[in-house]
Amino acid sequence: MKRIILFVTIIIALLSLVACGGNNTTGPKGPKKVFQPDWYSVQDNADYLYAYGKAEKVSENASSDAAVANAYLEAAQYVKSHVKGMLKNYLEEAGNENPEVTSLTSKVVKVVSNAKFQNTSVTKRETFQMANNRYKTFVRVSIPKAEINKNLLNQVKHEEALYNQFKASQSFKELENEVEKNSGN
Repeated sequence: MKRIILFVTIIIALLSLVACGGNNTTGPKGPKKVFQPDWYSVQDNADYLYAYGKAEKVSENASSDAAVANAYLEAAQYVKSHVKGMLKNYLEEAGNENPEVTSLTSKVVKVVSNAKFQNTSVTKRETFQMANNRYKTFVRVSIPKAEINKNLLNQVKHEEALYNQFKASQSFKELENEVEKNSGN
C-alpha cells in the first residue's frame, strides 16, 4: 500500500512539474522591436537633408548598393517636400493666387526633385551579417541644403513669370524700406 501511495505521489508531482513548467516557444506577447542603428532616421543638422536606406541581400555588396539606392529614393521625396515648403512660403509672401504661377511652381518642384543630387555622400553605413547568412545594411546619405536651394533658384530663374514676380516683390520691399528711412528724417 505504501508503494502505491508513493507511486501516485510521484506521478502527481511529475504531472504538476510538467504542467507548470511548460515550454514557452512563442516568446513574449505584443510587438517585437526591430533593430536599427541609433543614428538611423535622425535629422540633426540644419545644413543637410539626411535620407536613409536599408536593404537585406545575400551578398554584402548587393546589400550596400540596394541600401544606397533606397536612400536616394527617399532623398527625392525629402527634396520634393523641402522645395514645396520653400515655394509655398514664397507664394504666401507674394500673396499670389494666380493659377499660372501655381502651375509653374508645381513644375519647378518636379524639376528640382528630379534633379541629380550634387555633393551628396554616404556619411554613415553599417552592415550586419544575419543568422541566415544574409547581409543587412543601413546607410545615411547627406544632401547639402545649399545645393537644393541653388538648384531651386536656378530653376525659378528659368521660369520667367515666377522669377519676375519674385524680383518685383523684392523691389517693392526695397522701395518700402527706402520710404520708411526717408520719412523718419
